[in-house]
Amino acid sequence: MSMIKIDMNSPEFIERMEKTVKFTDKVIAQFGWEYNPQEEVNEGVQMGLARNKMMYNKLFCPCFMVEEVDGKPQSVDNRICPCTPAIEKEIPELGACHCGIFCTPEFAAKKRTELGLEEAVQTHSRGLTKEECELLVNQAEIDSEEMVALLEARDLGMVDFKLVDVREDMEWQMGHIKGADALIPTSSFYQTLEVAKLDKNENIILYCHVGSRSAHVARIMPDMGYTKLGNLTHGILSYSGEKIN
Repeated sequence: MSMIKIDMNSPEFIERMEKTVKFTDKVIAQFGWEYNPQEEVNEGVQMGLARNKMMYNKLFCPCFMVEEVDGKPQSVDNRICPCTPAIEKEIPELGACHCGIFCTPEFAAKKRTELGLEEAVQTHSRGLTKEECELLVNQAEIDSEEMVALLEARDLGMVDFKLVDVREDMEWQMGHIKGADALIPTSSFYQTLEVAKLDKNENIILYCHVGSRSAHVARIMPDMGYTKLGNLTHGILSYSGEKIN
C-alpha cells in the first residue's frame, strides 16, 4: 500500500470535517469539558479524526498508530474517540486528554492564563560540543530544545542523523519541522519505510503530533534491524524551532 493522501479541499473531506466538529462539540457538551484554548491543537485533532473516519470508517484517535489485526484496522490501545483512557484517567487526573483537544474547565482556564503571560520569545539552544552532540543524538528520548540544538549542530556538520515524520500526509501539509528528511506515515508505514531506504545503522529521530505514534514506531523498528532510534518526546506540538507550512 502506497502513501495515502487525502485532499483537504475536496467536498468529501470538507463534509466529513463539518461532521467531525459537530461530533467533538457533542462530546464537549456531554462530558462538561472545554476545548483546548490553542485552536491549532483542536483543528489538528479534528482533521485527524476526519481523516481516520474516511480511511478506516472509525473515529480512531489520530495520535495513536492504527495497525491491521486479522485483516481489520485496529488502533493501538483501542483508542476510539472519546477514548476510555481519556475519560477514566487522563482528563480526571491530568486535566486534558492525550491529544489535548478535550480539557477540564480548570485546565483550560490555566492554559489561557499561561498563554496570556507567555512572551513571544524564541528559545535558542546553546552551542554543543561534538561530544555532546554524539551523546544527545543517541538518547532514546529527545525534548524540543535538544531537537533544536541537534538540527543546528547538523547544519554545522557536527553530527549526522535523519529526522523522520511518521504523521500522515495531511498533517505534513499543515506543517512540519524544518529539516525533516522523510515522511513515513504510520498508515502505510512498512511500505513507505522500504521506499525511504534509510540506513539501518544511522541515527534516526522520529516524531509525530504528540509523541505516541513515533514512540510506537521506535519500539517496532529494532525488530526490523534499525539500531539507533530516538523519539521527539512530545512531538511537533511541543517543538519550539522553525516549522514549514
